[in-house]
Amino acid sequence: MAAPVMPFGMTALLAFPAPLAPYANFAERSRGRLHAEPDSATRTPFQRDRDRVIHSVGFRRLKHKTQVFIYHEGDHYRTRLTHSLEVAQISRSIARTLRLDEDLAECVALAHDLGHPPFGHTGEDVLKERMKRFDGFDHNAQTLRLVTKLERRHAAFEGLNLTWETLEGAVKHNGPLSGPAARKREPLAAAIAEYARVHDLWLSSHAGLEAQVAAIADDIAYNNHDVDDGLRAGLFSFAAARDLPLVGPAIHRVETAYPDAPREIVVAEAVSALIGAMVDDVTRETTERLIGLAPKDADAVRHAGRQLVDFSAPMQAQLKGLREFLYENVYRHYKVNRARSHAKRIVAALFDVFLTEPETLPPQWRREASEAEQARAVCDYIAGMTDRYAIREYERLFGAGPLLD
Repeated sequence: MAAPVMPFGMTALLAFPAPLAPYANFAERSRGRLHAEPDSATRTPFQRDRDRVIHSVGFRRLKHKTQVFIYHEGDHYRTRLTHSLEVAQISRSIARTLRLDEDLAECVALAHDLGHPPFGHTGEDVLKERMKRFDGFDHNAQTLRLVTKLERRHAAFEGLNLTWETLEGAVKHNGPLSGPAARKREPLAAAIAEYARVHDLWLSSHAGLEAQVAAIADDIAYNNHDVDDGLRAGLFSFAAARDLPLVGPAIHRVETAYPDAPREIVVAEAVSALIGAMVDDVTRETTERLIGLAPKDADAVRHAGRQLVDFSAPMQAQLKGLREFLYENVYRHYKVNRARSHAKRIVAALFDVFLTEPETLPPQWRREASEAEQARAVCDYIAGMTDRYAIREYERLFGAGPLLD
């Protein structure tokens, strides 16, 4: 059988990508790295950033860090790693359609969760509470700390020495952090404030479009995949899913087209269709905003005073209902709450014993300094743990008997 003939326009789009739009971030115009390095002969600066993120220790650890479900609860649930890969794929699709730099969008997507501690937002809540006296904890700030300081893979500098645009995206993908446009009126996270003193990331402006794309791709991924994982885990019924905004109509369309399809196929088809619908909605809405603003370059986007990559108002209204359902029926389900409760005790106990008995820490995490500096080292140590490593450390310290392994 002859291969299907693709329309010439689509063939050309796949084989010869359109040139970047003027408001994209051009790799050859990057503001560079804090520590100057020779250019690569085979990769753009943004491709090099992406590769450094992928090869980092922090990225590998995402494999055993919680998204919603603790790592050992099932092999098919999302982890921080699989979630980050899904966000990266969606980011590339949107960036390609908007004629942005796909590599930069992918890189920010792959890096966006590097600073998350074990056990997801539960671990973050505990570290925030324990670090109140010591300049606090924020996972985006921890991502910056990780890629600029804690990762040790190069002799000439600490961290990964990523480009300005990638670092900007890592800390500002959800919007400005200071000034009148900042969403939160909170003190700037210590790690970001410290880094900004040596490398200005324009914290009062919005991020470039590629970082905004990564942020919206994050929303698309977790809203859809938490439906999928919630159904797999039995946290809510298929009948309840039929009544959900966005999800219910998608299921109905699949069942109409494939009345004999097994339920798991119906769910998979519906989730796939929803991701496509949300991507299409974002690209349409963003294109309209860009036409209205007509930014001449990437900096015009940064100073636009508003987020440009977003859902349409009708899609936002439907997503609000879906998020409310997921909050009550997945994130606050009693089974998830039980796991969260146990995780809280693990992280809190580890922090307390390491701070009060620093001799129980591995030598590289001990600080002969102030309590605040020791607390930050303890926080860095715990934030870098996977779920399973945190559980093992807890068992070593609080198990039935002393262990020397």
